[in-house]
Amino acid sequence: QVQLVESGGGLVQAGGSLRLSCLASERTISRHDMGWYRQAPGKEREFVAGVVWSGTSTYYADSVKGRITISRDNTKNTVYLQMNSLRPEDTAIYYCNARAPSMAGLEGFTLYPGFGSWGQGTQVTVSS
Repeated sequence: QVQLVESGGGLVQAGGSLRLSCLASERTISRHDMGWYRQAPGKEREFVAGVVWSGTSTYYADSVKGRITISRDNTKNTVYLQMNSLRPEDTAIYYCNARAPSMAGLEGFTLYPGFGSWGQGTQVTVSS
């Protein structure tokens, strides 16, 4: 499985910004769809954003549209999550996910949420 390491989490005030990074262990990441999920205390893990292997198509949860942008740089084996206008409800552990492309396309991130490889997570805390 692909090894993933997230970074960039931290404490930020409401309205602030953070950029998360996910570094993959191997170049084959360029053939994987990549995504971010999050899990808040006492809640189930939920999908945040996904990007196809080529970077040409993205997919977002309704709760983050317009505030969060996913991107990737396959030359650096890295996926990013730029988070702006952060809200206290964005507080969670954010996990990076890598998976082989499927017939479901990016909707696979919501149809098959447990599939693929996972990082250890990075904590994001938004204070009000």
